[in-house]
Amino acid sequence: MRIFGIAGWSGSGKTTLMTGLIPLIVRAGVTVSTVKHAHHAFDVDKPGKDSYRHREAGATEVMISSAARWALMHEHRGAPEPTLSDLIRNMTPVDLLLVEGFKHEGHEKLEVYRPSVGKPPLYREDSKVVAVASDAALADATVPVLPIDDLDAIARFILTHCGLAAR
Repeated sequence: MRIFGIAGWSGSGKTTLMTGLIPLIVRAGVTVSTVKHAHHAFDVDKPGKDSYRHREAGATEVMISSAARWALMHEHRGAPEPTLSDLIRNMTPVDLLLVEGFKHEGHEKLEVYRPSVGKPPLYREDSKVVAVASDAALADATVPVLPIDDLDAIARFILTHCGLAAR
């Protein structure tokens, strides 16, 4: 399974880019799964639902299943947040695992960089940034810079970089 990241500061457009890239990569015949890091407490469950009540009662894991999908929720219950590697071990293998966020983990990634966000670029300090998607020219970049709105070029770059282009 190839692992490739989409990283950048909050508000840079990572999710918009991911949701645009996924259909293009799938159309290329590549199976894709995703992992997204959230910086805050989040909940995929709803208060009052049975699965929510199971977690509130103290269950460490709650699986909910239907004919359409299943989901596994795992409560840390005071344990440290798992690393990306820990999380990947729980994923079903696919051709490409796209990782959104986890900008400080050691996988190769494309940085989504917009100067208007007001944060410094990651590519200057992180050798695992292998390309940048930006809405600005970046004269000091030592990696390829792709126009943020050219989804085809970004998808081609990712597939080629991950050795999945000739499928």
